[in-house]
Parts: sequence; structure tokens; C-alpha cells
Amino acid sequence: MTGTGNAPEAGRDETAPKGQVADAVRGNWVDRLAPPATRPYLRLSRADRPIGTWLLLLPCWWSLFLGILHDGQPRLFDAWIFVACGLGAFLMRGAGCTWNDITDRDFDAQVARTRSRPIPSGQVTAKKAALWMIAQALIAFAILLTFNLPAILLGVLSLTTVAIYPFAKRFTWWPQVFLGLSFNWGALLAFTAHTGTLHVSALILYAAGIAWTLFYDTIYAHQDTEDDALIGVKSTARLFGSDSPMLLRRFLVATVGLMALAVISALTSAPSQNPLSLIIALAGPWAIGWHMTWQLRRLDIDDPARCMVLFRANRDAGLLPVLFFATAALL
Repeated sequence: MTGTGNAPEAGRDETAPKGQVADAVRGNWVDRLAPPATRPYLRLSRADRPIGTWLLLLPCWWSLFLGILHDGQPRLFDAWIFVACGLGAFLMRGAGCTWNDITDRDFDAQVARTRSRPIPSGQVTAKKAALWMIAQALIAFAILLTFNLPAILLGVLSLTTVAIYPFAKRFTWWPQVFLGLSFNWGALLAFTAHTGTLHVSALILYAAGIAWTLFYDTIYAHQDTEDDALIGVKSTARLFGSDSPMLLRRFLVATVGLMALAVISALTSAPSQNPLSLIIALAGPWAIGWHMTWQLRRLDIDDPARCMVLFRANRDAGLLPVLFFATAALL
């Protein structure tokens, strides 16, 4: 790490491991257990901040179980799809975050929360980061090749959203929409990997995921509104301002309504219809809506620490539909 002769930054925890990123989970496995030479690259991949991997993975699992509910044909290969989605989420989140850090390195150097990231802090060069990004993407592509052809084509197409997202904050107040397009692509891919076709219910589930992303990433963006205003970065948090709680409630309603519609669409077009499966699956949208309501009641957009806690809580929110969809699929 460069700049070892400089005075420590104000407020920095001097007991933190060398190179630790400001918003990393304290005591994470990267800072404690990973070989020192690998830590900058694992930090680029956000291995020290796993919430993003969960948020990328969960729509995949929603969709896989919705696909099973739709055709009523669970297969042994579905176990591989389940595992492959986890591996792919880790790798593609890593590749996407590395790409984001390469493109945002000048912005990151000016924002308190992000200036400790590996590139602006000098832990790794942009060229080495690019090589790391390519390596992760190639491994993810090898996993994608185990799926059927329609799913492979969808996976390749997803790269367009990954490439665009880092630049969205430069030209639109709605970069969270582009993040949603990218992070919820698994809702299309996993359904197709199971069924071999892209059904309208998967498209509706994709829209529900985008609404969910607008909810949680607006909360996340409220941590940086002051710095973002200074450097000209756009976000829904800055756009909504004090109206955020009211507008987040609309995204909550959209998430629940669209997810419920996706469930109804998938099960009412199934070859054999099980009313109990429908009731249990519909508990998934209700459960995530309950959790999002809980978050709204505790939200304080002027408290960055609270915003981070609530943002991370969306792992649990997203796991709730997985539980109900999986249970319904087993009936």
C-alpha cells in the first residue's frame, strides 16, 4: 500500500488490518485468513463484503424454484443449477465490482467511504485489476457453458448491463435501475436453465427484483449523498431527498405486487395445479414485503450507519421468498 509515510486519516481505526476497506465487515475472513498477497484482489471482488453476492444470487434461487413450480418437474440437474448460481454470483459479482472500481477509481478517491478501496488506495494497479476481472469472468463463463443454450445466450447478453452500470451515475439520476437490470438477470437465467424457455412469469419476477433493488440501493446510496453532490455523481437518494421514505414505500408495493403476479402466472399455467403450493408460494411476496416494511420503520436517511445496517438486512429479506418457493416446490 502506498503512502505509508502519511499521517493517518481522521477517524480511521488504527487497529484495523492493513488495507482494510472502510465499509468492510469487521473481522471478515479476507482480513483475517487470506494470504496477504491475495487480499487486494479479494477486496476488489468484495469477498470481504458478501452482501452483494447474496443480492445477486437470491433472484437466481427465486427463479429456479419458480421454474420448478411452473413445470412441476424437479430434476437432479437442478441441484447443480442451485450450486452453479452461487458460484456464478460470487464470480460475476467479483468481476462486476472490479470493473466498477476500474471505471470509478477517480471518483472513489474523492469519497470518504470508498477511498480505501484497493485501486485508489494503491494496493493494486488498474491493469492488474483488469486481468483479475477477466480471470473471474472466464471461470464464470465456463460454469455458464454447463447450462442449456438459451440460458447461455442470456448469460452472455447480461454483460451489456454489467458494462453500462458503472457509467449510469454519470448520465442519469436513476443508476439504481441499471443496477437492478444487472443484479436481477438471474431471475431470467435460472428459470431458463431449468425449463429451457423464458416464460412471462420470469419476466415479471425480473421486474419485481428491479423494484427491490431500487428499494435497497436507494437506502445504500443515502450514505454518500454529501460526497456525491460534491463530485457530481447522481443517484436516486439525491433525487428523492427527504421524500425517500414515501417513494421507497412505492417500490415496496411494486416488489410485492409483481412477485405475487409472477407466482400466479407461473402456477396457473402449470400442467398440474396445486392450490396449497400456490398459497405457500404467495407467502413469499408477503414475507419480503413484511421485512421491507420493517426496514422502512427503522430508516433514518441522515444516519449512514443505520442505512448500511438496513441495506445488509436485505439478505434476510431476499431469503424469505426462497424458503416459501422451495417449500411449495416440494409439495
